[in-house]
Amino acid sequence: MNVTETPLTLEDVQAAAEVIAGQIEHTPMRLSRTLSEITGAEVWVKFENFQFTASFKERGALNRLMGLTEEKKQRGVIAMSAGNHAQGVAYHGQRLGIPVTIVMPENTPFVKVQHTRNFGARVILKGPGIAEANEHAQMVCERDNLTFIHPFDDKLVMAGQGTIGLEMLADAPKPLDTLVVPIGGGGLISGISTAAKALQPDISIVGVEVLDFPALYNELRGEPPKMGGATIAEGIAVKTVGRRNFEVCKRLVDDTVLVDEDYIERAITLYATVEKTISEGAGAAGLAALLAHPTKFAGKRVGLVLCGGNIDTRLLASVLTRSLVRDQRLVNIRIIGDDRPGLLALVSKVIGDAGANIIEVAHNRLALDVPAKGAEFDILIETRDAQHTQEVIEALTASGYPPRKL
Repeated sequence: MNVTETPLTLEDVQAAAEVIAGQIEHTPMRLSRTLSEITGAEVWVKFENFQFTASFKERGALNRLMGLTEEKKQRGVIAMSAGNHAQGVAYHGQRLGIPVTIVMPENTPFVKVQHTRNFGARVILKGPGIAEANEHAQMVCERDNLTFIHPFDDKLVMAGQGTIGLEMLADAPKPLDTLVVPIGGGGLISGISTAAKALQPDISIVGVEVLDFPALYNELRGEPPKMGGATIAEGIAVKTVGRRNFEVCKRLVDDTVLVDEDYIERAITLYATVEKTISEGAGAAGLAALLAHPTKFAGKRVGLVLCGGNIDTRLLASVLTRSLVRDQRLVNIRIIGDDRPGLLALVSKVIGDAGANIIEVAHNRLALDVPAKGAEFDILIETRDAQHTQEVIEALTASGYPPRKL
């Protein structure tokens, strides 16, 4: 952070709100009665996945682009992003007639790459991660004389993201006790906390990071950086927060919590099944925090930012299927019996009579732990819930074919 630069203020965020008004969605914020029952908190969800590019990143990107001089607009801009910032810059750059170049890590989900290209941007895939992509973007920026649009460590970007905080506090019928905000580089939480704390000083700001990328969590505690591997929340898998963002966070963020992959998957599933909306991993981090740390939020009026919905459809399908396995609605069972005609029909009838559905059957006669005249059946069944699964197992056991869950 430049020492001569003034800190981000409420006035900066309010100015950003005027600049971007009418060019982005004032997204809804709604009470979720079911999520409230599940978590024990009064849960209000801010649906930033309703933005045109399905992410909050449009706000900061647009505010930054609108702040460019005409000469810089004509030369063009460049950004480094794992996807959502890229789409925000590309979409609004196209709208404003500004040439856009985006550098993305090579492992960026295809859906984000394609959407960015569809908005007319030149996309360069470079490096295994954000750090390497950023290094290449800086080189291209200098070589081609472009303006760099940072995804989070930029005052105008932070101010744009902070407009979410203005809307949340204005739209809540009663004052919120806590805002739970995902943290990647810190642009979102620094903007929101600046606005929210200025308007409601007693509000609590809680940041959420994934367990393997605790950038702010560690830095606030004076601990060395820790970087993990793959995460479903790639949008917040950032090694270090921005310097401007950190300066705001150390003053205004009350707490930072960590969540693991299992809770993020559960949160994505709940958004799909309860709210009938799509969340990417980073977008679900706030809800994941409520699931992982229920006592921290119990009884409080909590605002969550569902900050993005750009998830690869194959990954979403995998998450939803894994949730069925986790809830024991999809279960693999193994049955060993005589290799004789009609055995599979008998077993199938028992399963069907118990109200379960057979998805897949694997028949193995060559397993050495099965008698030579026997056979091993691996059967994938679909049930209503864990209790129903147990009923099916008991029915098979009573019929003389006790199964083993795999």
